[in-house]
Amino acid sequence: MAQHDHKPSGHERIETNNFLMIILITLVVAVGGLVEIVPLFFQHSTTKPIEGVKPYTALQLAGRDIYIREGCYVCHSQMVRPFHAETLRYGPYSVAGEFVYDHPFQWGSKRTGPDLARVGGRYSDEWHRIHLNNPRDLVPESNMPAYPWLERREVQADAMPGRMAALRKLGVPYTDEEIAKAADEVRGKTEMEALIAYLQGLGTARSWDKLVQQAAQTAQAPAQPAASSAQ
Repeated sequence: MAQHDHKPSGHERIETNNFLMIILITLVVAVGGLVEIVPLFFQHSTTKPIEGVKPYTALQLAGRDIYIREGCYVCHSQMVRPFHAETLRYGPYSVAGEFVYDHPFQWGSKRTGPDLARVGGRYSDEWHRIHLNNPRDLVPESNMPAYPWLERREVQADAMPGRMAALRKLGVPYTDEEIAKAADEVRGKTEMEALIAYLQGLGTARSWDKLVQQAAQTAQAPAQPAASSAQ
């Protein structure tokens, strides 16, 4: 019988050449990543703050650091997804412009506890104080840990100017005056006060009540009858 030489196809050459396959996989991943990521830097909706969003005050920023230190992001998200059930429970869905000054953002990855993106102003400062000291005093079935030490510890005031200066390098528009006054603004404040100030600011950049009312009015508006084609 005649022997026929088998010539490998292009696909087979790639599969049998580990080095070539690694090079091509790396190239595909790099191109795919660039195609998805680069356009985001040119979309103003993802890089510009929405109207009403302001940098955190020194006290709020200290509270945010405590929020991260205590691992609150592990059980709480700060991202209302664009699903009907979520907007009914938490309010209007989140948009990228809300988080421009968050480094890093606190979207979270799970919800053992409720989403906090719109918690600002929903409860009083006293409610938060009681809840952080012992959540069971307000919600008997809560599995949230208590944080009583926050009321006994003071904010590290001298660290705040450096924190704000670092954030300014990342694009947060803090002024020299704000940075210079940061330590005095938080001096003598407890970590409890700082964390409550941070929580009370979440989701308050815009008048979400008006947006909710507008959305409800749009949903309840009767559909316009289609114009009859027969004249």
